Amino acid sequence: MGTKSTWFRPLPVFSAAIILRIGLFIYGLWQDANSPMKYTDIDYYVFTDAARYVATNHSPYDRETYRYTPILSWLLLPTTWQGNWFSFGKALFALSDIITGWLIVLVLRTTGGMPMDRALKFASIWLLNPMVATISTRGSSEGLLAAMVVALVWSVMQRRIVLASVLLGVGVHFKIYPFIYAPSIVWWLDDEQLQLQPKSTQESSLWNRARRFCNKPRITLAFLSFGTFIALNWAMYHMYGSPFLHHTYLHHVTRVDHRHNFSPYNTILYLSSTASTPSYMHLESLAFIPQLFLSAVALPLLLAKKDLPSTMLAQTFAFVTFNKVCTSQYFLWYMVFLPFYLPTSSLVASPRLGITALVLWVLTQAMWLQQGFHLEFIGKSTFVPGLWMASQSFFLTNAWILGIIVSDIGGKAKALPTTQATSPSPSEEVKQQT
Repeated sequence: MGTKSTWFRPLPVFSAAIILRIGLFIYGLWQDANSPMKYTDIDYYVFTDAARYVATNHSPYDRETYRYTPILSWLLLPTTWQGNWFSFGKALFALSDIITGWLIVLVLRTTGGMPMDRALKFASIWLLNPMVATISTRGSSEGLLAAMVVALVWSVMQRRIVLASVLLGVGVHFKIYPFIYAPSIVWWLDDEQLQLQPKSTQESSLWNRARRFCNKPRITLAFLSFGTFIALNWAMYHMYGSPFLHHTYLHHVTRVDHRHNFSPYNTILYLSSTASTPSYMHLESLAFIPQLFLSAVALPLLLAKKDLPSTMLAQTFAFVTFNKVCTSQYFLWYMVFLPFYLPTSSLVASPRLGITALVLWVLTQAMWLQQGFHLEFIGKSTFVPGLWMASQSFFLTNAWILGIIVSDIGGKAKALPTTQATSPSPSEEVKQQT
C-alpha cells in the first residue's frame, strides 16, 4: 500500500506526464533538425501555414488542404510571431493533454466516488501513454477536442446542462464526429436519472410518455447545442464563405484518402481514386450506413442509461472502426474514454483476455504499418494481398474488442443517479496528498 500511495498522487503523476511531453518535444526539435524523416506532423505545417494567412488578413483556406474550422488557425496565431514561437501549437496541444487528464480524474472522483490513487491509475492510461504524448507533441490538434469531450462528460454527469450544451455545439463545430454523443446524452437525461421524479410503475399513455421524454434538460440540450453549432457556423460562413463549408464539412463526406489509412476500405479507396474506376465500384460511399447505425442509434439506445461514459467509448470505437478513413490520430478519440470503462471491464477482471486484446490490437496494427512502410516509403506495391489482409485483420480485431465492450456495458444494471460524494473533493485531496 505504501508504494501505491507514494506514486499515485497528483504531483508525481502529473509531473511525469509533463516531463514525458517536454522530453518528446525536445527530441522532436532535434529530429527535425538532424533527420530527413521529420518528427513534426505534416498537419502541423498545414495549421501554421493557415495561421500565417489569417495573420495577413487572408482566408485560412488559401492554404491548400486546410480542412478545419478557422478557430484552430486563430488559436495558432502566436506561431506567426517573430522569435521561437513556431512550436507554440505543440505546447498548446500537449497542455490540452494534461488538462484532459485532470478532467478524467475529476469525472472518476466526482461521479464514481473513486479514491484519488485509483483514479490516477486509470487517468495514467491517458496521461502517461507514449502514443498520446507523441501525437500531441508532433503537432496534432486531437488533444484540444479530447479536453472538450471529457469536459462534456463531466458537465453532463454533474447535470450542468447549459455548459454541456455549449460544449457539445462547439465540439461538433470543431470536428464533426462528436454529434454521435447527442443521442446517448439525450437518452440518459430522463427524469429518473436527473432525480426529478421516481420511475412510474403504472402504465401510461403514449402522450404522457412523450411529455415525460421532452423534459427541460433534453429541450435545453437540443436547442442550445444546435444553436451554438449554428451560430459558430454562421459566423465562419459570414467571414469565409463557401470555402468554409466545403473544406470543414463537405470534404469529409466525399473524402477519398488511402494513405495512412487502417480502414478495411483502404484498397477500395485506392481503386476509387483512379479515374478509370467505374462508379458502381464506389462501395465505400455506403460505409456510413453501418457506422452511423451502430454509433448514433443502436449503441445509445441499448447502453446509454446503464453507463454513459462507457457508452461514449463504445460509440467512438464503433465510429472509428467502421469509418472509411482511419488514421492513428483517430485512436485518441476512444482512448480518452478508456479510464471510465476499464475499472469495471472484463479486460481488467480477466488479465488473460485483456492482454490478448492488447497484443492483437498492437500486432495487427504493426502488420499494417509494415506493409504501409513498404508502400509509402520504399515504393513497393503492397496493396494485395499484404495491405488488404492487414487492414481486414485489424478491422476484425477491433470488431471483436467492440463486442467485448458492448457485452460488458450491456451486462450492467441501469446506473443509479449519483449523489454528492462525501469524500474530499479532488482539490482538497490534492492539498492533503501533496
